[in-house]
Order: sequence, then structure tokens, then C-alpha cells
Amino acid sequence: MPKFVLPPLGFSYNALEPYIGRETMRIHYTKHHQAYVDNLNKAIDQHPEYRNWTLTELLTNLHQLPKDIRTAVRNNGGGHYNHSLFWEVLKPGGAKKPTGTLEKALNRELNGFEAFKVQFTNAATGQFGSGWAWLVLNPNKKLEVISMNNQDNPIMVGKTPLFGLDVWEHAYYLDYQNRRPDYIKNSFNLYNWDVISRRYEWAMREG
Repeated sequence: MPKFVLPPLGFSYNALEPYIGRETMRIHYTKHHQAYVDNLNKAIDQHPEYRNWTLTELLTNLHQLPKDIRTAVRNNGGGHYNHSLFWEVLKPGGAKKPTGTLEKALNRELNGFEAFKVQFTNAATGQFGSGWAWLVLNPNKKLEVISMNNQDNPIMVGKTPLFGLDVWEHAYYLDYQNRRPDYIKNSFNLYNWDVISRRYEWAMREG
């Protein structure tokens, strides 16, 4: 049995319409995410001594991995981690704007929700080529907006991801073609801020 498996999506492929279409979701989940899982397992199978490592351990200790699998684990392990979190944060039914302690933190550290949206939009729009925009908690327990290339993840640089937006073309091209800004704008209709808030509260308790 493979060590890593595709997690349940948690919603139907058409649940995010009209902002993300059914076919985009089906391909993104069953083809792209599944490929990351499959290729990660293939890499780990080459060095069975790492089969007991968690995904977090692998991604935060890439320098310890053998060179012949390091890039594969970075790319495919990152893709698996990023997409698993992405599906959680897109799950329909939660609050559509932050409340409680996270709202207060956004007001205090990023000048409020509207200012955060501008900063996040700029990070996502300005990411050249493939990558992600992220809201993270940095090691000083402060909120930060960053972008990262390809399938790199904030945990690789000591930061805790609260949520990210996939700006690889496969995430939006069937629905938006080259209109990445429209996809980014519409994504704010989809984020489940209940999930993001729970991640924030968990991260603030840790360490």
C-alpha cells in the first residue's frame, strides 16, 4: 500500500461554480494532485528508510534527503501538501470573511481585511510563472503575505501556511484562459474563513 494517498476532496466537482468549473476541479484533483501523490511515492520507494517520515518531516528536512530524490520530494511532496490544504480552504459552507482573533490580527498586522486583499492579490498577480500566493504566520507569530515558486511551501522556510492560492495555469485556464487577475478576484468568493481561522488559532498555540 502506498504511504501517501489522495485525501478526500470533501465536496463535489461542481460545488465551486461559477467561479471554478466542474471540469477544472475534476482534472486538478484527479490528475494533477494524484500525479503529485504518485510521484512522491515513487521517490520514497527508492529509499525505503524514509517511508516512516511524515510529509512535514520530508519538506522541512529536504537537505537531509539523498540528492537523487531531493528534487522529486520537493516538487511532488510540496504539490501534495499545497493541494491538500487548498481543498480544505475551498470547502464550501464556511464564513466568507474573517472574524474573531484572525480578524483582529489582520487589523493589527496587515491594516485590515481590505488592505490584506490588495496585498494578497498583488502577490498572486505578481508571481511570475507557476507558483502560489500565501497568507502565513512567520516565526515571530505575525501575519505575512508571500509568494513562492512552483510547489514550494512556506514550511520549507520556517513559516506556517494559513492558506494559499494556486496560480499555476492548470488551476484556472479552462475557466479564465489568460485572465489570472479575474481568477484571483473571484477566489475571494470561495475561501472558507472558518478553516483559515482554526488554522490561525492552532498555529498561535503551537511552539
